[in-house]
Amino acid sequence: MWQRVPCAEDGRVTEIITGLYMSPLEFLALLGAGAVVGARWLPPAARPRVTIAAGVVFVPSAIVLSVAGIRWQMLPVLAGAVLALPFAVSPLLRRRSGRPAWRARWWLALPGSAACVGLIATGPVAAWAFPVPVFPEPSGDFAVGTRVVQWTDPRRPESFTADAHDRRTVVVQLWYPARQGPAGAQRARYLGRTEHEARTVSDALAREVGLPGFLVDGVPRAHTRSVFDAPVAGGGGRFPVVLFSPGSGGVRTQNTAWAEELASHGYVVAALDHPYDSAAVVLADGRTIDTELASTGDRGKDDKLAAGWTAVRAADLSFVLTQLGRLDRGGIADPLTGRLDTGRVAVTGHSMGGAAALQAARRDHRFDAVIDLDGYPHGPASPSLHRPTLALTQAITPETDPRYLPRLTEALTLNTATSYRLTIPGAAHLTFMDGPLYLPPVPSLVGSLGRTESPRVVAAPTLAFLDAVLRHEPGDLAGDLSAYGDLSVHRPGDGR
Repeated sequence: MWQRVPCAEDGRVTEIITGLYMSPLEFLALLGAGAVVGARWLPPAARPRVTIAAGVVFVPSAIVLSVAGIRWQMLPVLAGAVLALPFAVSPLLRRRSGRPAWRARWWLALPGSAACVGLIATGPVAAWAFPVPVFPEPSGDFAVGTRVVQWTDPRRPESFTADAHDRRTVVVQLWYPARQGPAGAQRARYLGRTEHEARTVSDALAREVGLPGFLVDGVPRAHTRSVFDAPVAGGGGRFPVVLFSPGSGGVRTQNTAWAEELASHGYVVAALDHPYDSAAVVLADGRTIDTELASTGDRGKDDKLAAGWTAVRAADLSFVLTQLGRLDRGGIADPLTGRLDTGRVAVTGHSMGGAAALQAARRDHRFDAVIDLDGYPHGPASPSLHRPTLALTQAITPETDPRYLPRLTEALTLNTATSYRLTIPGAAHLTFMDGPLYLPPVPSLVGSLGRTESPRVVAAPTLAFLDAVLRHEPGDLAGDLSAYGDLSVHRPGDGR
């Protein structure tokens, strides 16, 4: 299957084979390498022509890939072909010189050919397991624009540093409904505004999960479906706002596919980097702030630390909502001035970000709805929630923390507004972010829904919930949600 996606280093649109997650150039090199090895086993009359054709395909492809920047997944392909080339070319050279061609007997050639084929086959397998992520095309009526802002809260000292003059700074990425641009418009790079930022963040995320950075080198190469600084969609209407907090060690871009889908349906999504918590935050002046959070290994101590970190995140979310209000009123110059409906706001998050969303809604009544993407509710359970809440959870297994569901159920049951818990079969914790798009499809890691279905099954119930509670669209919300998994509805008074 072929699909046009923006995946080249310079942002140019190219073709990739989505089943193998290889570019056409990589695919040509793969075919040429396979033909170099396979020519040995063809009838004698066909061997010279096939060997020459294979070399004509493989050598230029390998040279161009090496110059443009080769992915590690292609190294075994090149190695297999390079090992086979001398044995494939030698008979041709001997014929041209008039000497009799010598070929090893089949039982001597077979082990070498098998080794070369094994190396070459490793390439597409590795490209499939660790691809350049292909972001789904948003399904809404709007194109999607994105931009990054940085705000400092003069009222809050930075609790992670000893400098009494240091104030809390957050980096926020906005995705918003935009006008349709030209077909060849430059798409936003994933993970950062620049290649340097994307690679810095990618390396930090790899360290966070204990992976060598080269394994996920395709991630900073990716481009998304949004356009940086695209003109805001016309019409003059105001867009509901959705704030997002990432998981522990996560980054603002970790749910880009989800954010772009919401923006295409007329929402403005504001996702936060939390400095000293997010894996790496690149500030406007070029400084990089790495995470300082670490587990102690003691559950009681970790719970207290997580509650404190969650409180900082909740304060970040409230501060950003204040800034968005200023932006809408013109206190901050921005193309979105006058287009944000800050009277219709949802606060959301993944993992620890989900816990922060719950705490933010408890503290700040400007939030009208809450979405928790598989987040354990850290921090106090009081005061009770007073806003419609949707909690999406992974499939519950014997390995699931036994405290998770009781704790989440307590928060939802004590809510004075209707709450919904939707357990999605086949989902894992990382299903609720972009992980399935670029991590190996191991069910325990990213779930069993697949790279195409995972983003859809997270965004669709989210949109159904937001449309019902922020836009008050008529319909059967419980029925819509139950189409995606096992639904529990908690109505006011159920826990009393």
